[in-house]
Amino acid sequence: MTVETVSLGCRLNYAEAETIARTAPQGEHWVVVNSCAVTNEAVRQTRQAIRHAHRRRPDARILVTGCAAELDRTSFERMPEVARVVGNVHKLRAFDAKTSPVASGSHAHVRSFVAVQNGCDHRCTFCSIWQARGPSVSLPFEAIRDAVGREIDRGAKEIVLTGVDITGYRDGLGDLCRRLLAAEPRLTRLRLSSLDSIEIDESLFELIAGEPRLMPHFHLSLQAGDDMILKRMKRRHSRAQAVATVERIKAARPDATIGADLIAGFPTETEEMAINSLKLLDDCDIISTHVFPFSARPNTPACRMPQLDRALVKARAGRLREAAEKRRTAWLDRLLGSTQRVLVESPGKGHSDGFAPVMISAASRGETGAARIIGREGDHLVGVWA
Repeated sequence: MTVETVSLGCRLNYAEAETIARTAPQGEHWVVVNSCAVTNEAVRQTRQAIRHAHRRRPDARILVTGCAAELDRTSFERMPEVARVVGNVHKLRAFDAKTSPVASGSHAHVRSFVAVQNGCDHRCTFCSIWQARGPSVSLPFEAIRDAVGREIDRGAKEIVLTGVDITGYRDGLGDLCRRLLAAEPRLTRLRLSSLDSIEIDESLFELIAGEPRLMPHFHLSLQAGDDMILKRMKRRHSRAQAVATVERIKAARPDATIGADLIAGFPTETEEMAINSLKLLDDCDIISTHVFPFSARPNTPACRMPQLDRALVKARAGRLREAAEKRRTAWLDRLLGSTQRVLVESPGKGHSDGFAPVMISAASRGETGAARIIGREGDHLVGVWA
């Protein structure tokens, strides 16, 4: 193997890293680190990953790209382990100037990620990603269709559409999904990455209600459950709108499951405001979460707001995670005795349509079928083919 990838952060990074790797020159040893800057911790983990890669493969040259490298290029160039730093604009052409702008998953993956959009036109006060990725750019339908076809040719059984703000896709995310499903009959499992709830369009709601090939797990970028904090974050939805969106999804698709991104300890957050976010777990029936302790990113409005004590921020994040974990465990337990359609992604392990992790003994990679759930081991359900 002449190149390997280390991706941090969002699924878009994973998709991009695979495209970069496929264009690496033969005979040269490279490690491509696609960095993340969503939090200060993500930047720290990027540096840690670079040092670890160098210790593990001292013979390889390390190329660093991604959002952290874009926002603080000089600091990565100064790292002795790093051979090259490439900004986000040129990352897909790091090795080959003729590379297609479409970033897609690896042939080694049963679930493959295909980028449909990049950048963001919104200005959430806590976020620096728009600075690293630039304005929203939607990829042409034909390029996305061809990328999906290539991934299916390589053995992908499920396609996940990804990007920075996929609900901001230029022609409407719902219409994009509809066209893809019509153009590629081999696409039997289509999944969506993180959605901005306020941007879900009517066409997508129609697909949620009537298209079985669209997987019924929807991860929403909610961030908070208090209206004042949402306003100070410069989010474009209210708490009531988030709850109404989830209610509409579940009315359209009763088997739908909901995940969410949530930030704990945003500047000025009171205990009452934090409790409102805690209650959102129940109000939106959230069964999977990404909980982030607030991290003040440089050159963002939120970093200039009155900050909370770090110990309080961590405590609130811990409380939110604990409550979310209890809800998730209760959800998994409710699935005991049910029959779930499962895609096996690695020997003996896979996910249900609703994205519950399922272990099936002796199941082969790429298998899909109905499994009867007979037990739970930690965060995984145990199933047998029905």
